[in-house]
Amino acid sequence: MRSLILLGLVGFAAQLVDGSLGMAYGVTSTTLLLAAGTGAAATSATVHLAEIGTTLASGLAHWRFGNIDWKVVGKIGVPGALGAFAGATFLSSLSTEFAAPIMSIILLSLGLYVLIRFTAYGLPRGNLGKPLRKRFLAPLGLVAGFVDATGGGGWGPVGTPAILASGRIPPRKVIGSIDASEFLVAIAASAGFLAGLGSENIDFAWVGVLLLGGVIAAPIAAWLVRHIPPRILGSAVGGVIVLTNVRTLLRGEWVDAPGGVQTVAYVTIAALWAAAVAYSAREHHREKAIEAADAELLGPAPEEETARA
Repeated sequence: MRSLILLGLVGFAAQLVDGSLGMAYGVTSTTLLLAAGTGAAATSATVHLAEIGTTLASGLAHWRFGNIDWKVVGKIGVPGALGAFAGATFLSSLSTEFAAPIMSIILLSLGLYVLIRFTAYGLPRGNLGKPLRKRFLAPLGLVAGFVDATGGGGWGPVGTPAILASGRIPPRKVIGSIDASEFLVAIAASAGFLAGLGSENIDFAWVGVLLLGGVIAAPIAAWLVRHIPPRILGSAVGGVIVLTNVRTLLRGEWVDAPGGVQTVAYVTIAALWAAAVAYSAREHHREKAIEAADAELLGPAPEEETARA
């Protein structure tokens, strides 16, 4: 019972982050399930089955708050589903001993990317309003879908920063569109895992509890995306993913590092993580101060002057 409650809290926290940042439900949930000793393919299957419900709830919530660009959803979602089915079939064919460290390496890479991307660069906004081409979104969806299924997460960490980096649509619509299109990816990946593993290798109680936690968090996250600083959240979540997967690798058969080496690694990562979050917070407040100063210099917008008159 205790483990199910913890899983529900994991699902809630992961969806809260995912719906606010456009990534990390799968990466966070998979990382924690792997740390608990679940097999790689079964873990990814559990997470993706739960994501069918969480992504549907998240998509509906983002739609209600006007956070979705449906053209982007269509152009990236279908290729993403194809990539996810291929990735699920591939992962299902690997042995658990071989798949677990590979998944941890993928998750570690994604965590480093999220941590560095949001800490160092924040959110680009220079190309707002320019269209996103299918020749960009289709290959991106295919790769992101494959990584998502094989890594137990990756749709958001691959897709969200790539679209954000283009700066062509507002960040809240990037996040809402990625979350909505992930519904197709979750269905395709789940079908691939069910075909490759069979339902007997999946704990549906875990699926249900993860789903429940995520569904409860979805509308809260869709509201938070308008208010929470993505730069700070990205740094915080990236650090969690890096630390947890380094722990998995150091304690695994591939590395099997001595206890002293593990301690030094954890302390070093924790210190760098804290520094990254502090830097992101400082940069966020600096950017806000610059925006406020610019607004004061420019004076009130025309509509504000009209309203005053």
